[in-house]
Amino acid sequence: MVGIPPSHPRYLSLLLRERIVEGYKRGIVVLEGLIAHGRGEAFDYILGEKTHSFAEEAMRAAVALMLLSRNPVISVNGNTAALVPGDIVRLAEAVGAKLEVNLFYRTRQREEAIARVLKEHGAREVLGVGSDASATIPELHSERRRVSPRGILVADTVLVPLEDGDRTEALRRMGKNVIAIDLNPFSRTAQMASITIVDNVVRAVPRMVEMAEELRGKDRGELERIVSSYDNRRVLGEAIRMIRERLERLSEKGVFLEV
Repeated sequence: MVGIPPSHPRYLSLLLRERIVEGYKRGIVVLEGLIAHGRGEAFDYILGEKTHSFAEEAMRAAVALMLLSRNPVISVNGNTAALVPGDIVRLAEAVGAKLEVNLFYRTRQREEAIARVLKEHGAREVLGVGSDASATIPELHSERRRVSPRGILVADTVLVPLEDGDRTEALRRMGKNVIAIDLNPFSRTAQMASITIVDNVVRAVPRMVEMAEELRGKDRGELERIVSSYDNRRVLGEAIRMIRERLERLSEKGVFLEV
């Protein structure tokens, strides 16, 4: 990994780029994943590269929902495995969720590489590898249709960080709760999900681990109140308004960078 001085003004952003590139070299990330990361980085610039209150609200509802679920599953793709492997394993443990590899550009080598990384970070079992991905999501024609009959197929709630919209829509048609982590509130994924966390996955997942530790001690009634009071359309609206107001404020100042 290239040595990046911590004093560099883009240190964290460059560090994440290096993680993605390293993931590509390890066979975890595909070239298309590099493009997707750049698109997300652009939206993070617009958000000011920080977590907002609407994202915190969505995270809290998401964690409460996963704790209430009978069979929650966290879907893991290459970018997620490259960026937050340890945090995603800790989140799964904290909410009692299974981990499952699910890929648009699926090869056996990538499945095994991602599973290996997750196990290096403490995962005891990773579904969706090889013959375990023997079930299919109806009306979905990409390689994402292949899922584990012990995981996503029978899940009541699926967390899909860094997702594409067609599978989110298909999972919703199957009657599943879908939690998305998506920096773009305009995407089909964000619009179709049950709960959308408009934030960077590297900030959201560690924060969700903290929330899970807090909420695990709450009674079921309180968790149900958190979920029932959540309105995804309102939260997406708040995210879009914040983007509009921030861009307006910056344009009035004649500057496009807040440090």
